Amino acid sequence: MEPTARPDIPLADISFENTEIAFASKTDLDLRRAWVLFRVLGQRGLVSLSKPLTQLAFKLKLPIDPVIRETLFRQFVGGESIEACQKTIEALGEYGIGSILDYSAEGKASESSFDQTRDELINMLDRSRQDKNIPFAVFKPTGIGRSELLTKASQWAPLSPSEDAEFSRFKARFEAICAHAAHVGTPVFVDAEESWLQPVVDRLTLEMMQRYNQQEAWIWNTLQMYRRDRLAYLEDLIQLAERDDFKLGFKLVRGAYMEKERAYAQKRGVQSPIQPSKKATDIAFNAAVDRCLDHLDRISFCCGSHNEESNYRLMTAMDVENLARDDKRIWFAQLLGMSDHISYNLARSGYNVAKYVPYAPIRDLVPYLMRRAEENTSVAGQSGRELSLLSKEMKRRRLI
Repeated sequence: MEPTARPDIPLADISFENTEIAFASKTDLDLRRAWVLFRVLGQRGLVSLSKPLTQLAFKLKLPIDPVIRETLFRQFVGGESIEACQKTIEALGEYGIGSILDYSAEGKASESSFDQTRDELINMLDRSRQDKNIPFAVFKPTGIGRSELLTKASQWAPLSPSEDAEFSRFKARFEAICAHAAHVGTPVFVDAEESWLQPVVDRLTLEMMQRYNQQEAWIWNTLQMYRRDRLAYLEDLIQLAERDDFKLGFKLVRGAYMEKERAYAQKRGVQSPIQPSKKATDIAFNAAVDRCLDHLDRISFCCGSHNEESNYRLMTAMDVENLARDDKRIWFAQLLGMSDHISYNLARSGYNVAKYVPYAPIRDLVPYLMRRAEENTSVAGQSGRELSLLSKEMKRRRLI
């Protein structure tokens, strides 16, 4: 199939059910592997056992790396290094899909590891400068600073002299990444954290926006719309940006820490920051998209959603407003290995689309991979949907 984008395809003819386009990049063997994996991910009991068994296997020094590499790693990860992601970057690029390289090493909390992550982000940004298929970079603040420190700073609690010095190093790393993003001309997403340490992330991200987003939105914050306060926060930032004349960039998502947030609030006897229902979250998400569309003179944004209705709603709004499908201020994004029926059909129809492409040494990626596995077993997860689409395409190819 010719992968060239077709912006002339009428909106009514764009279907996320088109599996021929969704899986055009996959060989028959790729399809079979993915089909088997999502069947396994649909087994809640098996997946719940995988995490402790994996930890035990690592502890006993059992050779399970090849098993991980051929299953979860193959489906959801670009490689173990920036260079190793090249094949994935090129494969996505052939179909008009960008790669958001996401250094996903987790579980490290030393100053040297934080410096290493900063350097990795700098290298990633330098790499993006040479490749149009890498439209964004992304970093997680807890990858360059301790969670406990960010929590304390978010509460405006006095820091000890040693903590103050540590926070200065965290802030310097944060600033170095943002400054380099503006220097090379690649927007950087600042990923969201849990609500109890997000305030300091918001403060620093706003400071970087005010400093570097004078002409273009190089620094983008992430808004988790399942939080009750995020829509009001968006409104406040719009007013501030208009008053002080700087650009805003946002990645809009529903959210990633629901159970942790509710447990944290319950333990402390305070109101949960999470919306009371999925419907309320959907309303807030849609409202945030609408507010961004209302202020495209000042805002660039990314619809980071695996929800078909949310994506189609934005497509319709762009059509109504007569906005070009490749308007550089509007992007769609999904995770590598998930929702290809959304990503590939959007890209084929001329929209700006990118995939999050995680990478890191395989053992550093295990926490990330376990979250992907758990997410796909949930009632609202992807395994059933992914499996049905894979089955549809396999039947179309007469593989089953």
